[in-house]
Amino acid sequence: MKHNNIKGSLILCTAALIWGLAFVAQSDAADLIPPFTINALRSFIGAAALYVFYLLTTRGKKPFLPAEKTVRKQFYFAALICGFMLAVSVNLQQFGLAAYPDGAAAAARGGFITALYVVLVPVFSFFAGKKISAVIWLSVAVALAGFYLLCLSGGAGGIYMGDVLIFICAVSFSFHIMSVDKFVGITGGIRLSVMQFTVVGILSAVLALIFEKPVFSDIIAAAPQILYLGIMSSGVAYTLQIVGQKYAEPSVASLSMSLESVFAALGGWIISGNVLKPQEFAGCALVFAAIIAAQLPEILSSKAKKPSAKKYN
Repeated sequence: MKHNNIKGSLILCTAALIWGLAFVAQSDAADLIPPFTINALRSFIGAAALYVFYLLTTRGKKPFLPAEKTVRKQFYFAALICGFMLAVSVNLQQFGLAAYPDGAAAAARGGFITALYVVLVPVFSFFAGKKISAVIWLSVAVALAGFYLLCLSGGAGGIYMGDVLIFICAVSFSFHIMSVDKFVGITGGIRLSVMQFTVVGILSAVLALIFEKPVFSDIIAAAPQILYLGIMSSGVAYTLQIVGQKYAEPSVASLSMSLESVFAALGGWIISGNVLKPQEFAGCALVFAAIIAAQLPEILSSKAKKPSAKKYN
């Protein structure tokens, strides 16, 4: 297949924009309804949107559940593992965004701290026995410096509880990504997403019923944010990612989607009026540099293995 990196990049940048602005929607929704309720609603909506997309793309010719009993068991197991890890991740993220005080650049800080998973995944892979290049370790050092400027440059008093929760969220997202990488070959991307969003919705709904008392009028007031998170962030953006990666090379795709954290900061500034302090801006810049640097081994590897033009014809 011929690659069209410009077309793929534009599609993937659109997905990154949607995901970045989702931090603003999450932050705004947190002012109205509690975290478990938000994630229950957005996950069920996202699962429904992706299921409709699956039906439209397969035109009913391919059953959603695997026909073979053994494969179906693997499918359910994958959905439970990935769904559980995603439930932990998104709820930590939502609690973190809700924990920021008024005036804090919640969307920007949340976006860049969450993006640390790009660096954390290869680090955890190292402890799982995989070789890690020197570039990755350099990226870790740069990310830590950025995290310091973003959260700790004012001393221990400068770190928010939201920062702590979202950093743990980034760790959890790292394990979720590794889980998806392990199981996606069994289930397929869209089917796994439908199932894991369903699991997140069920777990979040149970926790909401136990620990929260959502008010229906508040849910109605937060409907625009919930619909955006469910349809746009979970449904449309994921679909755009699938389409974009059909055109863009892996290295270009990963770089394009890294812009999510930048769009989170811009969205928080333009929409919510949250302005980063100079040291916070510098911290964001270093974290973003670390994200880019962490992907250099993949970029160099993809270029080294790039097939000749004749193979694409």
